[in-house]
Amino acid sequence: MTAAPAARTLAGARLLQDLEGMSPAYFGMVMATGIISLGAHLLALPRLAQGLFVLNVGIYGVIAVLFVLRMIRFPQRFFGDMVDHLRGPGFFTAVAASGILGSQFLILADSEAAGLTLWFVAIALWIGLTYTIFTAFTVKEQKPTLDRGISGGWLLAVVATQSIAVLGALLANHLEQPYRLELNFLALSMWLWGGMLYIWMMSLIFYRYTFFLFSPGDLAPPYWINMGAMAISTLAGSLLIANAPDAPFLHSLLPFLKGFTVFYWATGTWWIPMLLILGLWRHVYKRFPLKYDPLYWGAVFPLGMYAASTQQMAGAMGFDFLGFVPPIFLYAALAAWSAAFVGVVRDLWRRLGTSRSY
Repeated sequence: MTAAPAARTLAGARLLQDLEGMSPAYFGMVMATGIISLGAHLLALPRLAQGLFVLNVGIYGVIAVLFVLRMIRFPQRFFGDMVDHLRGPGFFTAVAASGILGSQFLILADSEAAGLTLWFVAIALWIGLTYTIFTAFTVKEQKPTLDRGISGGWLLAVVATQSIAVLGALLANHLEQPYRLELNFLALSMWLWGGMLYIWMMSLIFYRYTFFLFSPGDLAPPYWINMGAMAISTLAGSLLIANAPDAPFLHSLLPFLKGFTVFYWATGTWWIPMLLILGLWRHVYKRFPLKYDPLYWGAVFPLGMYAASTQQMAGAMGFDFLGFVPPIFLYAALAAWSAAFVGVVRDLWRRLGTSRSY
């Protein structure tokens, strides 16, 4: 009679252990799903776009509940991760996920209320996380060396910033003046700050890559954010260009907007062959095992974002010759998303199976 209660107790303990160790970057799943949905919409694949949108609403809700439960049940571990140099930047996925889901509601469901609500959520999270994480990194007495304390995951702060710019630019088209003008100005400011932040961080990351010993284990999946941060910057810039007729200050900045948008796109494009070569070095030459990790959603997102941003830039600037690029990257992103989704299902099945076996 005591075996069943004991088994349930052990199973509950295992689930709590999994919750305690949950990756702060799990909202990357929402980011990846959302941008592929939006990319499918831009490329006239409405069923795929709507299906992923519905799925993404559910994923966002589940992960949000788990994050709140983790914060309440394990506050020391939760906030300890927030001020950890490697795990802390993963929290910025919550900002980007909120911004991207808000864009989905606005574009796919024509819901201004939901889009505006998620925009405010993203801003609140961005303010709280930015000044908590980077202040803690500054004042900590015990700090890791550069080669042990920085990774491509730091650029999630850039992605989070630009996600607010993207959603703000989209909302500007749905609101009347003077809010339209103000939203465009805020979107422009966030776009510029995100670009500056990328320059700061990428300088440190590139220095770490080229002047410190680099092992296959150091090349974690978020290194693809090197490209993804530039892709979402391209998307935000393209939306600001499209909004220029409704904002005189944007119209006066059009040459600057166009130049920097192409600059961001070109930088992101440069990274793609480099990242593929490093991936081959990691998994083929060094034979590093390829297995599911929640951080792999950080590699899916950039592929989808590159497809969406290239499509938007081509439309905003008349680059019809780039029309062949977005479908290639959208289908590559969809293949990567499918592999990651199978991985998360198998991982959950394994964890639940382990819990049931107690």
